[in-house]
Amino acid sequence: MPEAPDRTRTVFPEISSRAWEHPADRAALVTLRTLKGFDTVFRSLSGLLRERQHRLMYLATSVRVDSSQFADLDDLRADCVRILDADETPEMFVLQTPVVQAFTIGMDKPFIAVTTGLLDVMNYEEQRFVIGHELGHALSGHAVYRTILMHLMRLAGTIGWMPVGGWALRAIIAALMEWQRKSELSGDRAGLLCCQDVHTALRVQMKLAGGSRVGEIDTESFLAQAAEYEASGDLRDGVLKLLNIELLAHPFSVLRAAELKKWVDSGAYAAILRGDYPRRGEDDDANVADEFRTAARTYRKNFDASTDPLIRLLREVGGGLGGAVEAVGTGVGDVASDIRDRFIRRRRNPGDRDGADE
Repeated sequence: MPEAPDRTRTVFPEISSRAWEHPADRAALVTLRTLKGFDTVFRSLSGLLRERQHRLMYLATSVRVDSSQFADLDDLRADCVRILDADETPEMFVLQTPVVQAFTIGMDKPFIAVTTGLLDVMNYEEQRFVIGHELGHALSGHAVYRTILMHLMRLAGTIGWMPVGGWALRAIIAALMEWQRKSELSGDRAGLLCCQDVHTALRVQMKLAGGSRVGEIDTESFLAQAAEYEASGDLRDGVLKLLNIELLAHPFSVLRAAELKKWVDSGAYAAILRGDYPRRGEDDDANVADEFRTAARTYRKNFDASTDPLIRLLREVGGGLGGAVEAVGTGVGDVASDIRDRFIRRRRNPGDRDGADE
């Protein structure tokens, strides 16, 4: 039986997804949103990824959530849609597998899938966080990252043997992976806005790391692991950390919990609860340059505050590295800017094949 909600939650009328998006994630998305008609292009790409075929597969092999099937999830989804003031309610399917997982598929008509393994591990309010997380992905349009990545990963398999081309493509893929990892932090913030309980949000990450035995896990000790992970070890460990995460689509659970707690401690979460958040009607006025400057400042701040041995050495030996780190923040926009330039050029010169998809 579902647990009774402990209270009435704050609703955010007309809230823009920019309210919960991580600065680097937001900067990339704002760049893409400035392109009128760009969503049409990516819907076409999504078609190439057989979005409709995926939905038909889940329709035939899993259980669609509605008022008569998994009614508790249907209620949670409706509540998350109400809290984030979403215009549409995405379809949701329950998939039979012991793997603890939830994901959002599609760009034209996004739908959410959750596994029975996740439902077995998460309680009712933790499921609210998960559904809010996935709804955040759908509202932000994060399928853009996954669409581009899937095309590039397939391309990497065909030209990866070429040293120069392979390294160039690897750099682009790494940038997109960085975007996607930040998009998961954005999703966590959306999940918190839906459940509006910090302890529940942190408990989800604890269960992702340690399973259902959450009674054996101490929140403060769990968060302390993130600080120890960053500060411990020597230069070799610093390099290994980079290699560990290079091609991961999700940040590690311990680090996700720490990042969410950091967002709460910054006061940004409380400000949204007070009603201080960007509205969807203001999205067209969002300035790309301002967003990338904000992203750059975030990377710079994290660089300056990092206790990682490798980062400490880089700070000590490279006085000018601060500017380089800011460039990382703005540099993740290179891919988006290049896409935008190619898109505009194609619209102006339809016969020009430069930049067209292969």
